Amino acid sequence: MSTSTTRNQTSIELGDTVPTVTITREFDAPVAHLFRAWTEGDLVARWLGPRSQTMHMERYDCTTGGAWRWWSSGEDGVEHHFYGSFHEVRRNDRIVQTFSYEGFPDSVSLETATFEDLGEGRSRVVTVSLVDSFEHRDAFVASGMEHGVVEGYEKLDELLGTL
Repeated sequence: MSTSTTRNQTSIELGDTVPTVTITREFDAPVAHLFRAWTEGDLVARWLGPRSQTMHMERYDCTTGGAWRWWSSGEDGVEHHFYGSFHEVRRNDRIVQTFSYEGFPDSVSLETATFEDLGEGRSRVVTVSLVDSFEHRDAFVASGMEHGVVEGYEKLDELLGTL
């Protein structure tokens, strides 16, 4: 699947033999700005997720060994709570973290985000989420994840234009 409403397309690919989701996106911003927007909790809250949701950042310590916890809510009043820990954070290069949704507490994914400098003020991020089963991976995708990722990256484009 590949979706976008901006010139930078968001590519979402599902693994055939391993339960992975790989998301690739280029940005018209230097890698240092992209990494900053990914690692500062107040900035993450401004771009993560679909426009219909409001982000509430409880904790965001994006350092090796740090942890995070946030939740989102929409006009319907439904809250979605998420949490995880940062296993490795290398500036302008890579973030490895866990991701859990409280609605499915027995499912944990391991996510690796790799940041690449494309030159001329452009960058790319590739995130690979290794989910614990194909069943959980497919439920994650069916939950509307694609819509949230695409809109979130569009909001990130807007935010990067202000950094």
